[in-house]
Amino acid sequence: MNPALAFMPVAVCTAWTFLGTASVIDRVFARGPSVPLEALPPVSVLKPLCGADPSLEDNLASFFTQDHPAYELVFGVERGDDPALAVVERLRARFPAVPVRVVVEGGLAGHNPKVRNLRAMLPRAAHDLVLISDSNVRAPRGYVASVAAVRAADPDVGIVTNLFVGTGGTGFGCALESVQLAGFCAAGIALPSALGDAVVVGKSMLLSRRELDGLGGLARVADVLAEDYVLGKLYQHAGRRVVIAPVVIENALGRMDLRAFTERHLRWAMMRFHLRPFAYVVEPLTSPLAVLPFAWRCLGPWALAWAVLLLFVRDVLSSVALKGARELHRPLLYGWFREAVALGVWAAAPLRRHVSWRGNRVRVGAGTMLFSKR
Repeated sequence: MNPALAFMPVAVCTAWTFLGTASVIDRVFARGPSVPLEALPPVSVLKPLCGADPSLEDNLASFFTQDHPAYELVFGVERGDDPALAVVERLRARFPAVPVRVVVEGGLAGHNPKVRNLRAMLPRAAHDLVLISDSNVRAPRGYVASVAAVRAADPDVGIVTNLFVGTGGTGFGCALESVQLAGFCAAGIALPSALGDAVVVGKSMLLSRRELDGLGGLARVADVLAEDYVLGKLYQHAGRRVVIAPVVIENALGRMDLRAFTERHLRWAMMRFHLRPFAYVVEPLTSPLAVLPFAWRCLGPWALAWAVLLLFVRDVLSSVALKGARELHRPLLYGWFREAVALGVWAAAPLRRHVSWRGNRVRVGAGTMLFSKR
């Protein structure tokens, strides 16, 4: 191969890695708007639940100790015997001053179980601003206030979202997940968003119920797997900005082996393939391991140093920016292996047609539309 042609993927991979990491660092260390606590708009925090893993109580407890002066917690389940309800009741007793609503309602239409749950919860929320937050999110004390401040300071903001990191957990899959979230995923959220191509993280979405209703409501994404991404695009196309708040939230990891990690990211890769096929095809250009043969053609043995440098910048520096020195051994030890597994997932995902999610097996079509298994 002509060295000049080989240089092009090397240049793309290098630029993406450095710009992606710079975007992550910029968001983490950005100064949020200075809005007095008493001036913040009230917020309803929506927590769709399904089952009770060992970390659920600690995760939810972090929302009972927020410093926002006017917020409520709305918990939703689809079954009255869901074990998550017992956890909510224990926390309700521990923190009686925090307003809490519990919604138990099943049977709504839609293949996306999270959206079904949210559609039942949304009418019960007391406030116009709602913060949708997954059950495995653990938040710092100023989280709700920080996203509310971003919204209050800029009337053009439609959705406020956050970067997140994987923490804790046991099993080899957890180590890979931690590296994936702090490196590839964080850069893939921060850089496109900085360039005006909104990428919304479903783990954290602050939005207005009134505006959402004006865009068609959650019914528009009831049969969509990537409901967060599609909602972000609805707001973007309506001229509303999507902003990443500077507060980083934690995705509390449980126990995950290599198979569970692979299955999880096969689902995420299927979403990317069905949402943006062309971008998915060129996605390996962001991988130092995939581009290494081209780098070798240009740089010879120095290509190894180039690849190590890029993995260090993307995985290690991003991890330090997002969560300090905690679990730093994970990107240092497992970055190469995660990269190899990710390339295998990338190759396999377009061949898959079905996903299993919360006990439901459904077929995924264009735009991540969900259909009954056939």
